[in-house]
Amino acid sequence: MSKAYTTEEQVAVAAVRRASRLTASVFNKLVKNETLTKGDKSPVTVGDFAAQAVISTILKHAFPDDPIVGEEDASDLRAESGKEMKDRIVALANEALTEELGLGDNENWGIGPGQEKTDAEILDAIDRGNYEGGSSGRMWTIDPIDGTKGFLRGEQYAVCVSLIADAQVKVGVIGCPNLPIDPAHPEQGTGVIFKAVRGQGAQQLTLSGANPTPLQIPPCTPATLAFLESVEAAHSKLSFNERVAELLGITRPPVRMDSQAKYGCLVRGEGGAYLRMPTGVGYREKIWDHAPGQILVEEAGGIVTDSRGEPLNFGLGRTLGENYGVIAAGKDVHHLVLGAVQKALAEETRAKV
Repeated sequence: MSKAYTTEEQVAVAAVRRASRLTASVFNKLVKNETLTKGDKSPVTVGDFAAQAVISTILKHAFPDDPIVGEEDASDLRAESGKEMKDRIVALANEALTEELGLGDNENWGIGPGQEKTDAEILDAIDRGNYEGGSSGRMWTIDPIDGTKGFLRGEQYAVCVSLIADAQVKVGVIGCPNLPIDPAHPEQGTGVIFKAVRGQGAQQLTLSGANPTPLQIPPCTPATLAFLESVEAAHSKLSFNERVAELLGITRPPVRMDSQAKYGCLVRGEGGAYLRMPTGVGYREKIWDHAPGQILVEEAGGIVTDSRGEPLNFGLGRTLGENYGVIAAGKDVHHLVLGAVQKALAEETRAKV
């Protein structure tokens, strides 16, 4: 009997693989070789749009009836002022789409030599990401470049795709072009894909899709724990994390990196817990920022909740609703981290009175 979501998993891996190579190419061609003025994110914009176009094109061919929740829309590219950027994006997307078929690829997914798309098809593919989400039915999420500042620095970023059905994440794939294949052996090079299917475990692959390795979060204690957290202070309350670490007796320094690469590192045993607490009122986490990571951690034997101990809700639309933070950890330490978070929150509340 065939496993559930086999085709969805294969399609998501193929899409993430091509988009990961595209974004790495954008970095090498544009970021390294162009002089950027402060605040200029044009290479990120080009990479974001082109990667979303590639992923969306593949999903459309494989699952034409499935809606997509994506980060970008192409309205600016349709204006005359956006022509130069549009031409660049179309060229990059077609370059990725027409690469030779690789491991597990299928030409019926709109990929391979001779599969060039028109400008209109590329723009329409980007705009397919405008679905508003909801609690019923199937939908895909795309985060074409998660961790834009990490991308620009040549550090960690991720290309992320997930399938959600009736508000439950069923498939999650995360491509990390700059993450070491084996952190203990950096000479093996960089570039990995993490994948997970509900009820079928989690695996790490190379960027080519080879060498599938099962992933299981190793046992951990506060003595061996280090928090995985964002580089950007604007993304997570790092001073709060310090207090939680103090309450737990954690002595190891935090491991800081951008993007959902943190979820991948967690399931490989680098760190022990991922903590992302809100920095202020009003910010809402996007579902594409956590759906692939959530299923990856859970299928590797971990737990993902908010600070109330409640599971993340992917059925509320394009966001997770009111922000209670994200706590991801192995089963043996999650309850300890959650308890320390709740104690630190109670201290903050008392201090305000």
